[in-house]
Amino acid sequence: MEFLNRMENMLSAEDIKKINSKSVLVFGLGGVGGACVESLARAGIGKIGVVDKDTFDITNLNRQILSSTENIGENKTDVAEKRLKSINQDIIVDKYNMNFSKETCDKINFNQYDYIVDAIDSISSKLLLIEIAVREGIKIISAMGAGNRMDPTAIEITKIEKTKNDPVARIMRKKLKEMGIKNIPVVSSSELPIKTHNRTPGSISFVPPVSGMILTSYVIRDILNLN
Repeated sequence: MEFLNRMENMLSAEDIKKINSKSVLVFGLGGVGGACVESLARAGIGKIGVVDKDTFDITNLNRQILSSTENIGENKTDVAEKRLKSINQDIIVDKYNMNFSKETCDKINFNQYDYIVDAIDSISSKLLLIEIAVREGIKIISAMGAGNRMDPTAIEITKIEKTKNDPVARIMRKKLKEMGIKNIPVVSSSELPIKTHNRTPGSISFVPPVSGMILTSYVIRDILNLN
């Protein structure tokens, strides 16, 4: 693929072929997930599944790479497909325009994907997704909280048991321990969240996308046995 020429300057043709042969299922197309799916496509992943029930609105513009004033009101999965096809016309995009839950999870054939990326907000859905991935033997990486933070350099890949200063991860650690699940790789920030009086977390342009690209880096490096 000609658009990957710069990658071929540091990776072998066999590496590129290996990346292109893999499929990734991404849950959530917000600030984190949107940056993840775009960077996965630009890295040459051959098949991407996108799962999200939402439409874009004006409040997404400050941080969600897939959002623009031209697609407000459109389904995020439709916008993602169009965007990914504009990068690589040969990419396969599976769209699941739905809310992921116990009631809808059977609509997805998980076994057709090599990796699962969790970039959703709901803790119950995150736990369900990890449970399914572990049961089906599919590699998964899960994004923890990115809201109310200003320092993208504090974001790292670690195991869920080693996270700190992350309220989402704290709950996830406890619940996963109760489920008997451990050693799940996560992308988490060690930065203390800014305290606000608003129940909706604040967010800025340069933190969630970094988390999304770190998710992609984990997947690509794992494919190449570099993790």
